Amino acid sequence: FCLIQDFFLNSTAEPWPENATLYQPLKEDQILLSDCASSLAVQAYLRMCGLPVQVVCRVNAEYMSPSGKIPFIHVGNQVVSELGPIVQFTKAKGHSLSEALDDVQRAEMKAYMELVNNMLLTAELYIQWCDDATATEISRPRYSSPYSWPLSSILAYQKQWEVRRKMNAIGWGGKTLEQVYEDVSQCCQALSQRLGTQPYFFNKHPTELDALVFGHLFTILTTRLTSAELAERIKSYSNLLSFCRRIEQTYFEDNAKRSSESVVFGHSTLKHSRRL
Repeated sequence: FCLIQDFFLNSTAEPWPENATLYQPLKEDQILLSDCASSLAVQAYLRMCGLPVQVVCRVNAEYMSPSGKIPFIHVGNQVVSELGPIVQFTKAKGHSLSEALDDVQRAEMKAYMELVNNMLLTAELYIQWCDDATATEISRPRYSSPYSWPLSSILAYQKQWEVRRKMNAIGWGGKTLEQVYEDVSQCCQALSQRLGTQPYFFNKHPTELDALVFGHLFTILTTRLTSAELAERIKSYSNLLSFCRRIEQTYFEDNAKRSSESVVFGHSTLKHSRRL
């Protein structure tokens, strides 16, 4: 990552092209909660920077990505995946949301971003692939939907095995679903306390932390899973709900349908959901 960062920071800044593209899996039939959240976080970040990007859905987006992670952007002759490297890439082009922060604030922002990735993203992956009901009813059918049997079954079980191996490696393999929900609650409590009554985590202007938190919280709140418990844990914090509404209304006004639709895992179409 350091080599990538150095390359970006030392590269010659060029204007942001109008044809910049963000790639993600198929929205209606294929994409899963974690990838949807990560993609929305990058979209929010780019909108906060005022950088236009076209979202393109591809069956093989995961395999097109240089890191194997979703989403990734194609800008000029560069392909960059995941929020962190994309932030560094845009910074090299003269676009930064955290330039005004001092060193202490920047370190704090990075710590909270690590918290979100370590708790919310990991919880999403756990629920998708380690909860048997969710994996059977939602994750394997959606992940494998673009492919014919037996490839569909092979790819889905391979993905599940990879995620479960990762969970074991980081000490999540033995957790119960209730323990995972409790981790999410603790993460939301920390975020809620840091946000307080401010419009954004660092007062009046958004940073990449705001984009990351919005991507995960908004996706969880507007996605129907086999259980609503994950969303209910977030709904306990009114300031986080207001935060999500604020970013949606400020940066996604042109996409009004987003507020009244949700990706329903296990179904092939979008279904209406309550507003936040």
